Amino acid sequence: MNSTNSNSDKVLDIVLIGAGIMSATLGALLKELQPDLSIEVFERLDIAAAESSDAWNNAGTGHSAFCELNYTPQLSDGSVDISKAISIAESFEVSKQFWSYLVQKNKDVSPDTFIKSTPHMSFVWGEKNVEYLRKRYERLQESHLFNGMVYSEDREQISEWIPLVMEGRDPAEKVAATRMDIGTDVNFGALTRIMFEDLQHDQNVSIHFNHEVKKLKKKDGNWKIKVKDLATGDKRVIRTKFVFIGAGGGSLPLLEKAAIPEGNGFGGFPVSGQWLKCVNPEVIERHNAKVYGKAAVGSPPMSVPHLDTRMIDGKKALLFGPYAGFSTRFLKNGSLLDLPLSIKPNNIVPMISAGLDNIPLTKYLIDQVRQSPEDRLEALKDYLPNAKMEDWELETAGQRVQVIKKDPKHGGILEFGTEVVSAADGSIAALLGASPGASTAVSIMLTLLERCYPEQLSTPAWQAKLKEMIPSFGESLSKNAELSESVREHTAETLQLVHE
Repeated sequence: MNSTNSNSDKVLDIVLIGAGIMSATLGALLKELQPDLSIEVFERLDIAAAESSDAWNNAGTGHSAFCELNYTPQLSDGSVDISKAISIAESFEVSKQFWSYLVQKNKDVSPDTFIKSTPHMSFVWGEKNVEYLRKRYERLQESHLFNGMVYSEDREQISEWIPLVMEGRDPAEKVAATRMDIGTDVNFGALTRIMFEDLQHDQNVSIHFNHEVKKLKKKDGNWKIKVKDLATGDKRVIRTKFVFIGAGGGSLPLLEKAAIPEGNGFGGFPVSGQWLKCVNPEVIERHNAKVYGKAAVGSPPMSVPHLDTRMIDGKKALLFGPYAGFSTRFLKNGSLLDLPLSIKPNNIVPMISAGLDNIPLTKYLIDQVRQSPEDRLEALKDYLPNAKMEDWELETAGQRVQVIKKDPKHGGILEFGTEVVSAADGSIAALLGASPGASTAVSIMLTLLERCYPEQLSTPAWQAKLKEMIPSFGESLSKNAELSESVREHTAETLQLVHE
């Protein structure tokens, strides 16, 4: 990819920090909306999408809320709240529309290099959990976004769907499952690299690997960014009108360096993860679904256990996890000093308050770190009763940094989601947080455009282009069944996906 030196006198239109799915999505959107924009991308590693967007580091489900039970919490009165599930399902349909546009535009890209149809299932056992899943299913039927979902308590039916999950299970145990055949598996690493490869053909775009941003400062109406070439040690200063910090776990320290008032009070709580990766081809071949269960009491929502069929580097894979853990690193390739160095006078109160409110979570993470291989196997056996130790090996997953933010009641709260933090003048924005991030990247970036490019966004040219790229733009898919159906039909055809 292009890595030419920048002219320090030149003021760029856009600098993207971090070569992950978020920067790729924003860069691709902006280039379509205004082709003459000058863009430079800086990534501290030697390849795009090597951190949170990488296939082994990312849950990769194509989060559409079909199977993830943490998006449909049961309330104290026993009812199930589906509002977040509807929002995520709608956002994923927006992402699919943009990906469809990119595939139609670039005939060299085969959609199966980054997205494939894979059934999404929820699976539970025990009377109480079965009752919850039944209620969840009934509530989801109120939204057309979940048309096609099938619910079953029939062991024979479930055995046909997921034979390995049912083999060896106590026949007296009450079980239930839901299934959505239009679920997908998305390789966000591959998708990110496709978008960057397309961008680098433009002479106004430069992508620099092994480059680390050391300082950010607003001066004379533009941002001055000091960048270090990690290969040569050379440092230089870039000037730009707009900065996007999409550096995953590395976003918080960079936001702190930018020193915008809107960033005050934000902190981060790192959560590491591991997978069990199946190494037995026969076992891999016999399972074909993403099966999500219920998270253990006290565990973070992002640690919801799942038995996950994936396509990675053109090969079928099977993962189980994630097993959560704790590290003070903000990135997989980060420093053990990341967490302590992120504590500043403006966020120490929210950090301490959130820490005190989440002592059970800290204990849970410590217990996870101390797990033996036998402990991990026992957790797997909840989903695969006949699992054997020799068929699985441990794989390190990505590092996530959950958002801590100021809260008037508690001082600070831990947020499980994503947060866009932007300056009042729209000249800089940062994305903090994790799941369901990648799957909803297009919706997140459209929100960012509303905040940072409001004037351009209101022009007929940008409106028309957005409508071309995302046919449902400006309309609610959750409220318009006809539009939702036509959009799904179109994206299924373009992306070569299952459509009922």
